[in-house]
Amino acid sequence: MEEILRQVFTTLRGSWKHRHLGMAVAWLVGAIAAVGVLSLPDRYEASARIYVDTQSILKPLMAGLAVQPNIDQQVMMLSRTLISRPNVEKLIRMADLDLNIEDKADQEALVESLMTTLKIQSVGRDNLYTLSYRDTSPERAQRVVQALTSIFVESSLGDKRQDASSARKFLEEQISNYEKKLAEGENRLKEFKLRNIDLQVSGSGSSIDRLSALSTELNGARLALREAEGARDSLRRQIMGEEPVLLPDASGSDAGVSLPEIDGRIDALKRNLDALLQRYTDKHPDVVGTRRLIKDLEEQKRQELAERKKLAAANPGSTLGNNPVYQQLKVALAEAEAQVASLSARVAEYEGRLKRTTETLRTQPEIEAEFAQLNRDYDIDKKNYEQLVSRRESAALSGNLDSTGSIADFRLIDPPRAASTPVAPNRLLLLPGGLLLALATGLFAAFAASQIRPVFFDGKTLRDVTGLQVLGTVALVPNEARQRKEKRSMRRFLIALTGLLLAYGTGTSALFLFQRAA
Repeated sequence: MEEILRQVFTTLRGSWKHRHLGMAVAWLVGAIAAVGVLSLPDRYEASARIYVDTQSILKPLMAGLAVQPNIDQQVMMLSRTLISRPNVEKLIRMADLDLNIEDKADQEALVESLMTTLKIQSVGRDNLYTLSYRDTSPERAQRVVQALTSIFVESSLGDKRQDASSARKFLEEQISNYEKKLAEGENRLKEFKLRNIDLQVSGSGSSIDRLSALSTELNGARLALREAEGARDSLRRQIMGEEPVLLPDASGSDAGVSLPEIDGRIDALKRNLDALLQRYTDKHPDVVGTRRLIKDLEEQKRQELAERKKLAAANPGSTLGNNPVYQQLKVALAEAEAQVASLSARVAEYEGRLKRTTETLRTQPEIEAEFAQLNRDYDIDKKNYEQLVSRRESAALSGNLDSTGSIADFRLIDPPRAASTPVAPNRLLLLPGGLLLALATGLFAAFAASQIRPVFFDGKTLRDVTGLQVLGTVALVPNEARQRKEKRSMRRFLIALTGLLLAYGTGTSALFLFQRAA
């Protein structure tokens, strides 16, 4: 710490030795700074305020029907990108700033200058924007702000929809592509259904359920076939004499004797009578008529049996073929044969269906997977197609909505106006800054001179710098003449410093009074 303080003290003593040079440099820089500040041209500011109203009544009305972008965000982006080269070149022509331009370089310089000096600031969060520009001429500044305001207002959101046509064109192309995909998918589904038309059975239930039902029906048909075959074989045995059946004696009763053609009708009428009695009373006309028919048939049967008995008595040597029981057995056998044939055909049909269903079950998973894939692709294409059509209609509504020009309303709150007093430069701030710059430059000049022409103030510093042994030091004892010279030098330095401060102070006060008076 002691070493640092010693070095600082040595530097200050060296700079103090060149204080007159520093003061001269401070006066020179101060004078130049004062002249420069006072010679700066006055700059006048023109400004305007614009309010952008984005809360249109159409916005809630068209919610969900039209595509509504973030208007606030687009207005903010418009304000940030308004100061672009094309807009600045347009502004130069509108404000007549190109009248004094002689070559391309001057135009480029003017464009660069405007792009750096034009300002668009957002005031708070209420879509209120301030446009400002500073120039040495208040009329020119006002013209520039007026032109910038016109460009900002004319750049409405409706004019920024240059991508609407390309978006609609893209949607039309995609819709056309999906229409082709849907047509191809429908053709594939049609061909698939035609190839697998056997699988499109009526009714509900899975293939396993259908297979189980077919198995049950086949087993029932086989059981019925076995029963019919047993009945047929029994009839054959009776006809062949294993269980002979003869006509009863003529003097006996008619019990046990059957006439198939009459007995069948009687049985049918009795079943019908049972069904009628379940619905009607005994006095119903249908019930009475059915009973009368049954009675007539029974009477006809008795007469037929009586005639056969007389015929048997007249011809006792007739063969068994004339026996009505034998004839009845032959008829029953024929019916049994027909029943067996019918049941055999049914069993064969059920067996064929069961075989086809079993074969179908082996390939059904693959067919169902193919059908599911076709349906999935078709459903996805159809969903995308419907969404694209909906978005095309929304885009059309959005274009019509933009064409109304009522999405955002630009309102000029404060028209372009230039201030009568200059806003720059701030000389009251620049003059003290020039004084500080002059003093800092003077200090730096004194310090630089001390470093260029260093002086050793003690033996230790000399020994450290040269690396040689210092045998001794000789101190200077100032006499009276030297002391007077030192005092005069100090007095001149203080007078110069005071004069510099008074000059800047007087100038700043006069400038302040002049501005107050103006």
